[in-house]
Amino acid sequence: MSNGKPRIGFIGLGLMGHGMAKNILAKGFPLTVRVHRNRKAAEDILAAGASEAKTNADLARASDVVILCVTGSPQIEEIVYGENGILGAARVGLIVVDTSTAEPASTAKIRGDLAPKGVTYVDAPLARTPKEAEEGRLNTMVGADDATFEKLKPVFSAYCENIVHAGPPGHGHMLKLANNFIAMSMATAIAEACATCAKAGVSIKKLHELVSAGAVNSGIFQAIVGKMLESGDLSGLKFTLMNAMKDLRYYTHFAESLPTSAIVGEAVHQSLVNANLLGFGDKYVASLLEAQEKLGGMKIVGR
Repeated sequence: MSNGKPRIGFIGLGLMGHGMAKNILAKGFPLTVRVHRNRKAAEDILAAGASEAKTNADLARASDVVILCVTGSPQIEEIVYGENGILGAARVGLIVVDTSTAEPASTAKIRGDLAPKGVTYVDAPLARTPKEAEEGRLNTMVGADDATFEKLKPVFSAYCENIVHAGPPGHGHMLKLANNFIAMSMATAIAEACATCAKAGVSIKKLHELVSAGAVNSGIFQAIVGKMLESGDLSGLKFTLMNAMKDLRYYTHFAESLPTSAIVGEAVHQSLVNANLLGFGDKYVASLLEAQEKLGGMKIVGR
């Protein structure tokens, strides 16, 4: 602890992580970061007073709370179990916070492997975009016992506007998968509806006018169709189709493990698989419209 604040270690200075780390440091938390390939993302954070660790284990030893902000379970498992990983530096009292969107089964295994070492593993995935990350206004859903949640609230408050205690350990990742399933179901349905209208010669501007005036309207609809009609902008939802496909795979695995019926989930996942196979994996979710153009041979996006 330093000045009553826990020492924070941060791994993953990407689109979301940069803003999170910047705000943690700005709120007075001692910060140590692990820099990987892109050193440019760390320059301002190091210049503002953050320390740098050479390995994940070194970072864990220098921290009271380690925050992981990477893509998903394979990356998390490498940080924990890999060479010079967190498991090798585990000690009583260390808290590890996983903010990725991960597979619940992987989360449970990691939690179980760290617990005998005295380490508390918390799942606290994120919602909103890199813009809100820079502003310190993300949302998070936290899987943790009550005491750990209360202890971590000041840390979450450094980069979050809304902090939801999802329930006991594991429930954060489960809730995030349900949230992303709903979001991607909407996105794929919107793209399919636009394709159907375009193929039939129905005005997508009129579709937008109708939906905008009724209960079907949503932030996701406006981010996809509203932005596209406004300026041909397909970056309204800054979340890649590759990551969307990954998240829906995690969701269907989760549903099957219970089991619950995942008919819609499987269809949404395969729609995202198609978009990736068509070459749009590195593009954002609104490029589902471009995937539909390619599939159906029609024009949707004004360019």
